[in-house]
Amino acid sequence: MRILFLGDVVGRAGRSAVIERLAGLKADLRIDFAVVNGENATSGVGLSASHAKALLSAGADALTLGDHAFDQRDMLQFIEQEPRILRPLNYSKAAPGKGARIFSTTSGHKILIAQVLGQVFMKRPFDDPFSALDALLRQYPRGGQVQASLIDIHCEATSEKMAVGHFCDGRASAVVGTHTHVPTADAMILAGGTGYLTDAGMCGDYDSVIGMKKDEPLRRFITGMPKGRFEPALGEATLSGFFVETDDRTGKAMQVSTVRLGGRLPPQLPA
Repeated sequence: MRILFLGDVVGRAGRSAVIERLAGLKADLRIDFAVVNGENATSGVGLSASHAKALLSAGADALTLGDHAFDQRDMLQFIEQEPRILRPLNYSKAAPGKGARIFSTTSGHKILIAQVLGQVFMKRPFDDPFSALDALLRQYPRGGQVQASLIDIHCEATSEKMAVGHFCDGRASAVVGTHTHVPTADAMILAGGTGYLTDAGMCGDYDSVIGMKKDEPLRRFITGMPKGRFEPALGEATLSGFFVETDDRTGKAMQVSTVRLGGRLPPQLPA
């Protein structure tokens, strides 16, 4: 199975890049299933129902969220109507929606998609991501009921992302990090056959401070005082993400690569 994951979509620039480029990228890479993290797609904070519909119509087979899952209030209702949107698995048990789901590809293969939130340096404590993943992966081992599985680990600390990767090694097909908006260069296949990338980066304008117009973040860093709101940068966006090809029998990753297309960063696509 050929799986594409795109990192955090930031604002209008990121949405436009996904809408304009995703279908072509899926065709060029012969993608069986595409996952997009959309939690910053609406004004840089959360995802609205209308923007979710636009990303799904553009070719996303599933959308993951994150710590801003319900910053756009209409997502509280819309996530119950749209099974292709996943909030974090270890969010409040009272939260609407699901944190994991099995999807079918057009070829009939089953793929498990899940997201967990980290705990280190996050603004508020969430339930333990390791125990949540352990229960899930025991129930749905790769190569069993599902031919492949992908975990989106949404957190601040790179060490915590790596720990989740090794915790899932041999049980998930791929673990990919989101949240920090900066693509890392450590795409690899771990010892147990799990594809791994610490952070997929963002789909947004990289002439920015992690997707936001530079003036206000710079002011706050330099003076320690806010003056205005953060606003998403509006220049040409780079699509940033992760590609993994798995063995349909075992669910192991056979090939992994970072993905970059358009905007300011040098392009990078699977060979």
